[in-house]
Amino acid sequence: MATLSAVKFSTAEGAEQALTTLADLQRQQLIKVHDAAVVTWPSDKKQPKTRQAHNLAGAGALGGAFWGMLFGLIFFVPFLGAAIGAGIGAISGALMDAGIDDTFIDQVRDKVTPGTSALFALTSDAVPDRVVGALREQFQGQHLELLSTNLSREQEEKLREAFAETTTA
Repeated sequence: MATLSAVKFSTAEGAEQALTTLADLQRQQLIKVHDAAVVTWPSDKKQPKTRQAHNLAGAGALGGAFWGMLFGLIFFVPFLGAAIGAGIGAISGALMDAGIDDTFIDQVRDKVTPGTSALFALTSDAVPDRVVGALREQFQGQHLELLSTNLSREQEEKLREAFAETTTA
């Protein structure tokens, strides 16, 4: 079973800084990172910047299409208005079928705001208390917030089928 998590940081730089810790935790076999991405939102900007963390993505990474769709739905769709509502409904439905529901999307949208950042990761085999403990230790004095949704094996497979990047020789 995989987990899609978003760790919200109280600074625009926090998520980028946390990538090193996540990589260290993966080397220690305290978590398996299938894919990851970062959202940074400086307080003086109207929209966040997003970036897939290719250095952490393992075999079977979901790829840019997934992150682009998820981040578009969370951060950019509210700015586009109702003109594209039908297309957004189909996207939202596809994500819900894969275990990413409106509650998760709404929580992230409400919490990741200008002046904050978030580290998104599709993971499995985590030792939660050690992973969270390492992040809290690195970011002492900052407010961290963990949002996650567990995906069944079937939901994970649907997600991979829909978004996995394939490589051809």
